[in-house]
Amino acid sequence: MKSLSLDEAKCLLEKCKNSGRQVDMTRGRPSKEQLEIGMRMLESAGELDYTYAGGDARNYGDLKGVPAARELFADLFGVGKENVVVLDGSSLSIMYRLVANAMDFGIMGEKPWREQGRVKFLCPAPGYDRHFAICEEFGIEMMTVPMLADGPDMDVIERLVQSDASVKGIWCVPKYSNPTGIIFSDSTVECFASLKPAAKDFRIFWDNAYIVHSLTGEQHHLANIFDEAKKCGNDDLIYEFTSTSKITFAGSGIAALAASEKNIADFLSHLQFEMINPNKVNQVMHAAYLKNTDNIARIMGEHAALLRPKFELVDRRLFEAFGRDCPDVKWTMPLGGYFISLDVRGVAARVGELTKCAGVKFTKVGATYPYGKDPHNSNIRIAPSIPTLEELDFAMDALIAAITIALAE
Repeated sequence: MKSLSLDEAKCLLEKCKNSGRQVDMTRGRPSKEQLEIGMRMLESAGELDYTYAGGDARNYGDLKGVPAARELFADLFGVGKENVVVLDGSSLSIMYRLVANAMDFGIMGEKPWREQGRVKFLCPAPGYDRHFAICEEFGIEMMTVPMLADGPDMDVIERLVQSDASVKGIWCVPKYSNPTGIIFSDSTVECFASLKPAAKDFRIFWDNAYIVHSLTGEQHHLANIFDEAKKCGNDDLIYEFTSTSKITFAGSGIAALAASEKNIADFLSHLQFEMINPNKVNQVMHAAYLKNTDNIARIMGEHAALLRPKFELVDRRLFEAFGRDCPDVKWTMPLGGYFISLDVRGVAARVGELTKCAGVKFTKVGATYPYGKDPHNSNIRIAPSIPTLEELDFAMDALIAAITIALAE
């Protein structure tokens, strides 16, 4: 360990301030080098055949997406093609649509949420701030559920879901969870799949954003929630999402929804009035480039080779400064995903202030909890993907100095 004295920490932070440098680590964005990987898709776009049996990607039709793209995502999700809709850009847009539909029209014949009085969502935390923002947008009450080592606290979830019909949904990032990196255990997935909600219109929003985003080259196991749900007769309980935003291009990729055939029909009954079809040309390009799950794993190996040294640098610097057994400073070293979750007991807000003054920005402290309020004032989400290794080393100087000062204060 190379722990800093208070005086050394103050000098280091002042040095960072005086450097005039700026490092933005607020979001988990692919680096320029990662984005270059996807350029191969554009290089071959002009040589592709955009026609397929029964359709032409350049023309109207196929509201559910082109067959090749639906088959690709069906393989990733482990479901049938009939259970998949492929749309544009971001899976967050699909989640927003589903919540909006539930508010305005209801789910599968149930009364619209707007007409049901108070509506609640369960929010495992630390969690994804944009999930929480959707709830705030629609005035949905959020209830925090603690995250444990193998996923959310299922005892709390089962009790709330089964006893309160105003609980309509739960947000989950089941693989390499944002920001903790947790992979839900088989028993956790089984518990989710066997839930018996009091509300018929309760849905699990299973945001499998990092479904293939291993940092190690190994594809880590996550149980198939649809397989488990079928055993319990709960096929309609789940909406699953993913996208290519961190595989090809952020915002210019394709996104998918997997759900039961009844849920898919319900979704399309509203989507048909919003659009005639998604961007099928982009779907053909993506399907031709990504090809199959084995090829996707190869592409993601290229991403991992760029990302892994950055995660290792953060882990090494924190270990050198605080060791593994410091009660006040704990962090995760995930097997995949885009984030490291750092807990600095009781001083996160102060650490955020100090690093910001030194030119280093992290996700706003508190954002990983509903309403932006971390009850423990402890969690900081580190997104190491964008900075270069040299920039990341500078950022860690500022962070370590700030933690040392904040704890001493």
